[in-house]
Amino acid sequence: MPRSQNKVASRARKKKVLKLAKGSFGRRKNVWTVAKNSVEKGLGYAYRDRRAKKRTFRALWIQRINAAAREHGMSYSEFMGKINQHGVELNRKALADLAMNNPDAFKAVVEKVK
Repeated sequence: MPRSQNKVASRARKKKVLKLAKGSFGRRKNVWTVAKNSVEKGLGYAYRDRRAKKRTFRALWIQRINAAAREHGMSYSEFMGKINQHGVELNRKALADLAMNNPDAFKAVVEKVK
């Protein structure tokens, strides 16, 4: 008896991968083996960069806080040290937002910890 193949399932698997490869250039979008490799690589990058995004945003917040703190005569490390000392419950994201969008409020925070 010949080996049976589940054509429906294998076609569905291929369609799923080719759908993910949509928008790629050249053979990456329509040749099964090339598309499969491309999609696997892309999903790996997506997983990695979801974690890296958190690091890059934290770095951006630190740069913004540092720039705003230096306008008021303090370094970033000095400012954050005093923030923690005085028990101000604002995280870096909130502080960076204040520094960018509401400089008066950030100045009030700096005055509180000086």
